[in-house]
Amino acid sequence: MLEAFGRHGLFDLSVTAKGDLEVDAHHTVEDTGIVLGQAFTQALGDKKGIRRFGDALISMDEALVMAAVDISGRGQLHWDVELPIEIIGTFDTTLFKEFLIALASNAGVTLHVRSLSGENSHHIIEAASKAVARALGEAVALDTRVGDRIPSTKGVI
Repeated sequence: MLEAFGRHGLFDLSVTAKGDLEVDAHHTVEDTGIVLGQAFTQALGDKKGIRRFGDALISMDEALVMAAVDISGRGQLHWDVELPIEIIGTFDTTLFKEFLIALASNAGVTLHVRSLSGENSHHIIEAASKAVARALGEAVALDTRVGDRIPSTKGVI
């Protein structure tokens, strides 16, 4: 899913992670979200010239997922996704939400993810990953109309 995240968000992304997988994947998945969120914060710097907002609606077979992001400086996840099964292969599907909480918190973004339809947990998670990536990619893109300004009426994000 990280490869899909990088590709669909147009991010140059390479991840190497080590963790206590013999216990479970929770800390590794959460820590990956933390580090990725911190990398976004660092890469965006003062946030001058970015679009700030992004959204995407992605279908994956029977699944349809919407993601919307505001690079607000207030990291939070608003999650309305039901996953019918809790394990895909060896992956605990509840960890996907934990990854997004860590990403949003550490990137300082308000992230909404909502599943509009879907029966297959793999399709739902894949559509959500791609929707979040596309929405975030849109939000971080430079907008020539913004120029070198911060896209906020307050002048800070």
